[in-house]
Amino acid sequence: MSVIDKALAAITPQPSEDRRREATEKARAAAQAGDWLSLALDHHELIRTAFAQGRAAKSAADRKAAMENLALVLNGHSLAEEIVLYPAMAQHGHKMQAGVAYSEQTTAKMQMAELENIAPSSDAWLDKWGHIEGAVLTHMYEEEHGWFLHLKAHGEHQDRLTARYAEEYQRYVG
Repeated sequence: MSVIDKALAAITPQPSEDRRREATEKARAAAQAGDWLSLALDHHELIRTAFAQGRAAKSAADRKAAMENLALVLNGHSLAEEIVLYPAMAQHGHKMQAGVAYSEQTTAKMQMAELENIAPSSDAWLDKWGHIEGAVLTHMYEEEHGWFLHLKAHGEHQDRLTARYAEEYQRYVG
């Protein structure tokens, strides 16, 4: 783990698995079938699955395939959030949280770019994968625990948020 990775891990402690699960359940309870929140939560589940596949992969080829799968869903999801949800958060009293969210996602993208330069067969690759996973899971917890619940409860134009979020995700993922 690099010095930067260690510093980021120290200032961004990870919530427990139980706390993450409780936050997801609470967010699911606030979501309605097909709305932007349910779509985002579905993507979070795809991201969790992609991380598990990467952790379980034994060969370099399987790790590379897991990385490519993660990158596709993670980038499509993050772009939809950055284009649609974070501006809505900022417009409804959460400018600081929106800024943090953008920053965390930019960091994850930079970390994924670093991962591409590490041999998938190495222990260093798996270490970097784990670091990225921890950061992304913490980010998703922040969204599910508070940021998105506030937007769901107080944001205007929920139908437009749903349509635009789905549109931007599909634009990337296709």
